[in-house]
Amino acid sequence: MLSVYMRLKYPNIVTGALAASAPILSTAGLGDPKQFFHDVTADFESYSSDCVNSVRNAFLQIEELAKRQEYQKIRDELSLCRAPSSDKDIHQLYGFLRNAFTLMAMLDYPYSVSFIQELPANPVKVACETMLNKTDLVKALRDTVGIVYNLTASVGSGKFTCYDIYTLYVECADPTGCGLGFDSLAWDYQACTEVDLCYESNGVTDMFPFLPFTEQDREKHCMEKWGVVPRPGWLKTQFWGDALTSATNIIFSNGDLDPWANGGVRKSLSPSLIAINIADGAHHLDLRGSNPADPASVINARKMESKIIAEWVKKKETNVF
Repeated sequence: MLSVYMRLKYPNIVTGALAASAPILSTAGLGDPKQFFHDVTADFESYSSDCVNSVRNAFLQIEELAKRQEYQKIRDELSLCRAPSSDKDIHQLYGFLRNAFTLMAMLDYPYSVSFIQELPANPVKVACETMLNKTDLVKALRDTVGIVYNLTASVGSGKFTCYDIYTLYVECADPTGCGLGFDSLAWDYQACTEVDLCYESNGVTDMFPFLPFTEQDREKHCMEKWGVVPRPGWLKTQFWGDALTSATNIIFSNGDLDPWANGGVRKSLSPSLIAINIADGAHHLDLRGSNPADPASVINARKMESKIIAEWVKKKETNVF
C-alpha cells in the first residue's frame, strides 16, 4: 500500500509503484466488512466444502459448551492452559482460533515459510486434511490451529504443552490480527489513527463465530488502549480512496488465494493503472524470491511487472512522461 501512497503523494520523485496485495480500498473503509473472512473461508472451501462445514460445526459445538458453561471441557478438548471462565475469555478464544485460519489463508504458499509464522507448504490443504482426520470436531480444530501455534510455541524445553490464548493472540484494532511484540503495538496504533479495518465474521457468509467489529468497537478499543479517537475517512481523503483514475504508473497485483485481494484493485483502470491477477497466488507471492514450487502464474506475473517497470524507467530517462 505504501508504494501506492508514495506514487500518489510524490509523483515528482516516484516514477511508478508496484502495489502487491495492497487492499487500498477496504483499508480506506470502502467495501463490505464481511468480505475478508468470507474470502478466508473461500480458500478452505476451494479445497473441500466438508472442511468448511467441519470448522463451522466445531465452532458451534464450542458455542454450545460455552452456553452451558462447560468451561473445563472446553479447556480439555482444546488443550488450553487455563479454562475460560467468562464471555470475555470465550471472545478471546474465538479470536485466537480464527486468527490461525487467517494466517494459513494469507500464507498459503506452495512451499514452507517462516515469514510471520512458520508454516508447512500448502497450509490450507494441510489444515483441511487435519480437520477431516478426526470425528471429534473440537479436537480436530485444536490440531488444525496447532499447524500455526505449535510451531512457534516455546514452553520449557520447547515441547508444546497447551495453548495460552492471551499470549499467542492479542486482540487489537485490526480483527485480521496485529501479530505479537512491539511491531504489533505500532500496527494497532496505526489501525486506530489511520487505517480502517472494521471487518467482521458472522458464521453465515463465513465459517467463523459471530465477531463484529464496528466503528464504535474500534473507537472504544482505541480510546481505552491509546487515548485516541479514530478518524473514519481519513485514509480515503488523504490517498484518494477509489477515485484513482487520474493517477498513472501503478501496478496492482493480487493473488487469487489472498483474502486481502478483493479489498484492492482487481481490474485495470487505465493503460497505466494495471491490474495483474495471479491464479494460485497467496499474499504478495510475486514479491517473494523465486522457488521451484512457484506456479506458472506468478512467474508470468513477475515477467510482466519487470517489463512494465523497465518501460517506466526508459520513459523517465528519455523524459517521455
